[in-house]
Amino acid sequence: MKSLLFISFLVISLSSCRQQVSEELKVTTLAKSSLSWNDSILPEYNKGQPEITVLNIKIPPHAKLDLHKHPVINAGVLLEGELNVLSENGQELKMKKGDALIELVDTYHYGYNPGNKTAEIIVFYAGVKDKAITEYKKK
Repeated sequence: MKSLLFISFLVISLSSCRQQVSEELKVTTLAKSSLSWNDSILPEYNKGQPEITVLNIKIPPHAKLDLHKHPVINAGVLLEGELNVLSENGQELKMKKGDALIELVDTYHYGYNPGNKTAEIIVFYAGVKDKAITEYKKK
């Protein structure tokens, strides 16, 4: 009888836990597009063995990144701070905490942190094994 009561208690407890988890689960789409942030059409994926890279990038206050481009599709989410992304031709995207971006592909650009605290961004790259995900412009 004790074991039957214990099993009943366990089943009720597990049901309760499952219900709590499903009630707490929330999915929010941060970005979904076939265009980059400047409305350029994203290219087809590169041929070859896919390789996903996920980077956590921390940019100090008032720091400016070097001019660079990505030959692969990538997207990110700004976790903290502010970040401005400027393309070589003058287009600008101003980001704040929580903003998502679908990055430019094969277009030179740079990031700049205009704020007084570190900007932290997670970026996901859909690359190809043994090929660079970032190329810097020669000075």
